[in-house]
Amino acid sequence: MGKIIAICNHKGGVGKTTTSINLGASLAHLKRKVLLIDLDPQGNSSRGLGVDISLINKTIFDALILDCDILKIIRKSAMKNLEVVPSNLKLSNLESEIISKNSAKPFELLKNLMIYVKNKYDYILIDCPPSLGILSLNALVAADSVLVPIQCEYFAMEGLAQVLATIKNVQSKYNQALQVEGFLLTMFEPRSKLGNEVVEQVRKYFLENTYHTIIPRNISLSEASAKGLPSILYRPNSAGTLAYNQLAKEIIQNEKSK
Repeated sequence: MGKIIAICNHKGGVGKTTTSINLGASLAHLKRKVLLIDLDPQGNSSRGLGVDISLINKTIFDALILDCDILKIIRKSAMKNLEVVPSNLKLSNLESEIISKNSAKPFELLKNLMIYVKNKYDYILIDCPPSLGILSLNALVAADSVLVPIQCEYFAMEGLAQVLATIKNVQSKYNQALQVEGFLLTMFEPRSKLGNEVVEQVRKYFLENTYHTIIPRNISLSEASAKGLPSILYRPNSAGTLAYNQLAKEIIQNEKSK
C-alpha cells in the first residue's frame, strides 16, 4: 500500500513544486512507483513533467467534483515509474463548486479518491497550492504525512507556526493519523550567513523532524522544469539532482527504520 505525502507550506516560492517533481523523479529512479497529484490551479507540477495543461480535457478537478474516474486522468511522464494527475485553472473553482453542491464533507473529497490509487503506487506525492485553503486541507486529510519545505532565507520561520497549527487542527478534527514527514531546507547558499542561520534555527527547534539533506539553490532545477523534465533527466549530475537523490534515499531509509 502506497504512502501519501502532502508537500505543503502556505508560503509561495519555497520549493514545493520543485520538490514534488524532483523528489518524485528520484524515488522513481530508485525503482519506486510514484504518482504526483498536482493540487495547485497553476498546474506547475504538471507542466514541469511535460503536460500541456492548456490542451488537457480532464484534470484532478473533474475527479474531485464531477466523479470522473481518476485512473483515466493519470498521465505518464518522461520518467519511468513516475505518473501525474494534472491540474489547471479549473481547480480554482473548487470552493464555489463545493458550496453549490452543498457537500457534507468538503475536506474529504481527495481522501475518497485515494482508495482507487493507493494500492497501485509506492508513493503518492501531493503538490499543494501556496495557501492553507480548501485544497491544502483536502491534501492533509488524505495524506499519511506532510513534508514542509522551508526556504533558507529571511522570514523563513515566519508563518511556520501557522502551518503547524493547521496540521494540528487537521489531526484533531479530520485525520488523527497524520504525521510530520519532515522539514526540508531548500534554496540553501552555503556562503550566505543568513542561510546558515536559518539551518541552525530550524534544526534547533525541529531536530528530529528535519532532514539531513539540504537542497541547494541550483539553476539546473529551474531550467529542467522550464523544459518539462525532472532534473535527473536534464542534468543528472547537477547539485540539485544529487540532493534530491539523497533526499529520496533518506525518506526510504526512514520508512525502513520505523
